[in-house]
Amino acid sequence: MILFNLRTRPVFYQFKRGIKGVDQRTCGSHRRRLLDHFIQRAHTKYQLVSLLQPVMMSSHHSHGGCPLALVILLLLSMDPTATEVVTEVSNCTEFFLDGTPPEIPGVLQHGIIQDQNRYKPICQTFYNTTRFMTLYDTDKKIPVFSAYRYTGHTVDRPSAIWKGEPQLETPTSTEVNKRKMKKPTHQASLKDYRGETYNKGHLFPSSHASDDIVQKSTFTMTNAVPQDKTFNSRSWGIMEENVKDRMDELCYNQNDQSEAFVVTGAIPSANTSPLNNKVNIPTILWTAFCCYNKVSGKWLAYAHWGDNNANTPRLQTKTLAELNTAHKVEPFPNDNCRGASQS
Repeated sequence: MILFNLRTRPVFYQFKRGIKGVDQRTCGSHRRRLLDHFIQRAHTKYQLVSLLQPVMMSSHHSHGGCPLALVILLLLSMDPTATEVVTEVSNCTEFFLDGTPPEIPGVLQHGIIQDQNRYKPICQTFYNTTRFMTLYDTDKKIPVFSAYRYTGHTVDRPSAIWKGEPQLETPTSTEVNKRKMKKPTHQASLKDYRGETYNKGHLFPSSHASDDIVQKSTFTMTNAVPQDKTFNSRSWGIMEENVKDRMDELCYNQNDQSEAFVVTGAIPSANTSPLNNKVNIPTILWTAFCCYNKVSGKWLAYAHWGDNNANTPRLQTKTLAELNTAHKVEPFPNDNCRGASQS
């Protein structure tokens, strides 16, 4: 019996490359070795319960049960990414503390998106598991924010492929995230960043991901904004590392597990010269986290923000109240976090 996820779609070029040069005489003897190879490459969650009974499709396909092996190879070549563009943020509230989304005037208030034609909530799903949540601005072509649960981090940055989101272009699309998209009109593309002085700045940074699969899930254009290269590598990058260290040290829930809720966003500029005449270059990037500290029995919350330019100095730790006063953003409209972040 073969169990597989019907939401995925086959990538036929991988299948063709994978079986090239394999004839009927070798299919039976190398069936398991080939399947193991594809399982490792695809990192799938498919379960192969039994491959002991070969399936014979016709008399000339009867050597070692090869048709079954080829069918399995086709299934294992499916792309497991299935990001979901949804209609409400309530579809993926597990990334908000107490299930309560941020308050951003004119954008998201009391969990209601103010302009549903412009702002699109995305449950960022990778290998059949939702990894984080993004609210995306299809007008400015940058995310408003990404929200995630920090549960510890891995060490190495993966060799990942940036992808776009077909469902932002065609809401009825069943396609998964694609590496190449033909001139997307509602989101940024890799082409927009070529030859520019801006990085694709992660809002959910890969360095905050708990494992390599979660890391790879962050490499989507819907999780990135044009970020000044110097700002990204210096003041913002240093802050990300410091916040990670602080969460590792302080944020442990009642089950003694590392856990913090993080929201990182961008404030669009009024710049009349967008990136590649298309993508808004944000003026400000901000981030905040809130967590429970088991040792003290108290909640902790901190915020940081900075101008998106090369001259931004080292970012100072601020309170949630200061973030709200400065930029009208309330990432955690929650009494525990509000009280934890008083000066």
